[in-house]
Amino acid sequence: MKVLHIITGLGVGGAEQQLRLMLRHLPTDSDVVALTNAGTVAQAIAADGIRVTDLGMSGNRDLAALPRLVRIIRAGRYDVVHTHLYRACLYGRIAARMAGVRAVVATEHSLGDSQMEGRPLTAGVRALYLAGERLGRVTVAVSPAVGARLHRWGVPRQRIRVVPNGIEVERFRFDPASRARTRQHLGLPSGAFVVGGVGRLTAGKRFDVLLRAAAQLPDDVVVVLVGSGPEEPELRRLAHRLGLDGRVRFVGESTHETSPEVSREGDAAVGAPDLPSLLSAMDALASPSPEEAFGLALVEGLASGLPVLYASCPAVEGLDAAERSGAAYCPSDPDSFAQALHGLRGDVPPHREAPAAVRHYCISRSADQLMNVYASVAPGPTLEVTPR
Repeated sequence: MKVLHIITGLGVGGAEQQLRLMLRHLPTDSDVVALTNAGTVAQAIAADGIRVTDLGMSGNRDLAALPRLVRIIRAGRYDVVHTHLYRACLYGRIAARMAGVRAVVATEHSLGDSQMEGRPLTAGVRALYLAGERLGRVTVAVSPAVGARLHRWGVPRQRIRVVPNGIEVERFRFDPASRARTRQHLGLPSGAFVVGGVGRLTAGKRFDVLLRAAAQLPDDVVVVLVGSGPEEPELRRLAHRLGLDGRVRFVGESTHETSPEVSREGDAAVGAPDLPSLLSAMDALASPSPEEAFGLALVEGLASGLPVLYASCPAVEGLDAAERSGAAYCPSDPDSFAQALHGLRGDVPPHREAPAAVRHYCISRSADQLMNVYASVAPGPTLEVTPR
């Protein structure tokens, strides 16, 4: 089966990295088109041996990109076109129809109750989304919560399939040696209680709540923020105003694999810590965001054996109560997070085990479910994939 994936951009982000991971596990002949910003993740996908085309769109209204996209689809003779993120879903569905491909699947990665990919959910955004959605065959929701939101918007239930995000569970297994190296790399005091926050540094993630909570806690509590984004300067200023200088580390974007840095140690390059290493270095993971579509970083934290605190996490909320070991709901306010983190501070086990529930989100299972979606829309006989 030949599949074209169309995504808005390929800088470091949750949807972008999820696409790369899924491509590694799909038994398809795949190509990728990025409408714009074919950045770090594009390079990684290309390194995996998958062709990536940067369409070079100059903005949301660059209509000249549409005929170029149509030509790519026609030339590729694809069985399925799969779109990701708002702009790509709109342009990709239209282009696929113009190219004569009706087997069109879209994944909704980031639909909240009040925003989508950081943009407010206005009547205009909703109307344009629904107009484009009708040009596809199936819309994939990354969680039941997103599926319910799509239906409330007006997408018929029969057009919605839930295929959860997935992770390579073993990659996130707690590693004591990696923990020690990474804490040294970050200059963390040996006795520090390290609270992590992972995600784009945007207003909606509410990492300001985490900083205000840390300001109420003893000096041995250190916050490590993994990610970049427009709110970073304000978060740095807030950390200074709160007297947290020296107790907050902004480590920037991190992939799931070690990347080389310019600095060297002896004759060997020093690798910037990858996300599994950073999670091993933490003692707790916190997500004050009150509105999430899935909560992938928290699943990765659970796979590392971390206790996680969340204001919203459909991935955890979708599990049975008995399977939520290690995860706890916390209202998105500084006092609540401070109280919850204080309770965790005195209980750091020497070794950590992931709860069995993280296996629900194994990437191979998600890939199998997505293949079943492809089989249901692609021309030819339907082939059911046996779940792993």
